[in-house]
Amino acid sequence: MTTTTGDIMAKMLDPKTQYTASQQHPPPAPPPPAQDPPASNYPLSSTDDVSSLSKPPVNEPSRHRHSSSSHSHSGTSLSSGGLEALHQDEIASIENATRLSTVQTRTSTFSSASRPPDYEVVFTSCDPENPKNWPLWYRCWIIFACSYSTWVVVLYSSSYTATVPGLMKEYHVTNQPVATLGLTTYLFGLACGCLALAPLSELYGRRPIYLVSLVMFALLILPCAMPSSLAEIIVVRFFGALFGAVMVSNSPATVVDIANPDYLALCMAVTSIAPLNGPVTGPLIGGFASQYLGFRWANWIVLILSGAAVIFMATIRETYAPAILRAKAARLRKETGDDRYWSRFDQKVSTIQLLKTNLSRPFILAATEPILWFFNTWISLVYAILYLCFVAYPIVFKEHRGWSTGQVGLAFLGMGCGTVASIVLEPFWRSIINKRTSKYDPETGRPAPEAQAYVMTIGAILTAFGQLAFSWTCLPVSIHWVVPIIFGVPFGMGNTISFIYGSNYLAGAYGLYAASALAANSFLRSVAGGVLPLAGPSMYRNLTPQIAGTILGVLEVLLIPIPIIFYRYGDRIRGRSKVIRVMREEQARDDKRRLGQSERVRKRCAEEKNEEGAHDGHGVMKTETETGEGVVVAGSRMTKKGDEAV
Repeated sequence: MTTTTGDIMAKMLDPKTQYTASQQHPPPAPPPPAQDPPASNYPLSSTDDVSSLSKPPVNEPSRHRHSSSSHSHSGTSLSSGGLEALHQDEIASIENATRLSTVQTRTSTFSSASRPPDYEVVFTSCDPENPKNWPLWYRCWIIFACSYSTWVVVLYSSSYTATVPGLMKEYHVTNQPVATLGLTTYLFGLACGCLALAPLSELYGRRPIYLVSLVMFALLILPCAMPSSLAEIIVVRFFGALFGAVMVSNSPATVVDIANPDYLALCMAVTSIAPLNGPVTGPLIGGFASQYLGFRWANWIVLILSGAAVIFMATIRETYAPAILRAKAARLRKETGDDRYWSRFDQKVSTIQLLKTNLSRPFILAATEPILWFFNTWISLVYAILYLCFVAYPIVFKEHRGWSTGQVGLAFLGMGCGTVASIVLEPFWRSIINKRTSKYDPETGRPAPEAQAYVMTIGAILTAFGQLAFSWTCLPVSIHWVVPIIFGVPFGMGNTISFIYGSNYLAGAYGLYAASALAANSFLRSVAGGVLPLAGPSMYRNLTPQIAGTILGVLEVLLIPIPIIFYRYGDRIRGRSKVIRVMREEQARDDKRRLGQSERVRKRCAEEKNEEGAHDGHGVMKTETETGEGVVVAGSRMTKKGDEAV
């Protein structure tokens, strides 16, 4: 049988396995008699997930919260199903942790009588409001829109480097590091925006935050396209990146919202192809625009691309499950006049508390966790050298080889090919991870975080090799220009592997605190990526590209032992982490609590089942009907002629 592209995409986003059937909301009825608080009355804990809205324990008769395969703990491997830039369990950990600052501070202020379980608003199996049930074509469109919009934000960071010569000539600047500050402030803005603005989607939903941020991002390009001074460009780019960071941080979460978890990693990999190539395509677009139209048009083109991004994102509905369920509960309360309809996300944490948590915890972890000391040092240096290339390549290819500004942008295609190759080869990387049987978690049977470090080591070696080989072949000009460009391929591969699997390791190691650990890593690497290019021009000119590049390559060689150490001794290092020990204790307590909840719910369901003909004072009883996906409890009203489903 021939597998078509449509078949593959249908499997990627097929919602069939996401939720078992769940009842529609019953008509208004008095609250049930006082009893043990149902599982849904407990506030979300740090281990809860949005998918748990419909996730009962194993063998538990369904009431109003039904099983979902979303974020399954079965650990299904996708090595035979396609790319897997992030393992589904690791992505689930990241998504759970992204909500951590909200769910840990959300508390329930209602009694079980005022929050009856029969009126909890959850997704049903065929609920058209459930993003996983939206049409396949629409969810594919969402993935494209998010990927495209993130690509625009990222390419604007590096396209600036192609405009530096024009800016220096226009504003009579002789100091290139001063003109390069526009790149630095942009990366600083991305770092700050990921911490300050991106988490607001937990309060207000993804769609409004996307639209407001993209509109502001586009508007802040205007002053850069019509600048009155270089200082204006430098300052405005910071605030533009501050808003653009929302796309960088939240796009992966949107993919999690809509995709089949069995193919979530594949969707994430497809989504990341464009953003990961943003730094490469930026100098290409900016170079030709600056050469033939002037440096201002490098900004006008990005503004046009941003306008398209705003239009694309305006066609996207809200995908964040808590925001959808909050709105649905409010609508039902308004339509029926019954205030008993509720969702477990009705209680919002304050904006101040959310920002306080997101701004403090990452730095606390970065300052106190030895794992992050080494990881942040390694990844930050790799990221800084990547952005240093956007300063070094023009020196090598324009000043020494005589290329035009547009042609210099073509030199980055080697790195772009390496980025794409690293994603295409993901099944190979995953097979390597799965073969590390000595690095399996005995409790879950899945690869431990240390298994990721094996591939990270390959990435570290490729990065150092590519950097050194480029440095030794970029000059003299008698060496054909294609040789250093070819060595950009392993450099791009190594960088991409290091970023992806380094994030995987932190997600697996810190679990519920992964978002904070990753935020700290993202912030510090963006700062490093903004600072080091300031020293690039003088370093490459004074030391020559060969010597300067060799020094950077040697630094990368010296950092190769970091992933090796974590591969060999990572489990011991994690065992000594105070945060990870506390996290494991919390996980054990939450597992015990959920087990107790399961027992109580099973007992109640068994009691109701044994009460033949039992019904409340208003004639509403519970009857069970079988569906193709599981047992559904449906509200029915007694009549003189028998039971009539309502």
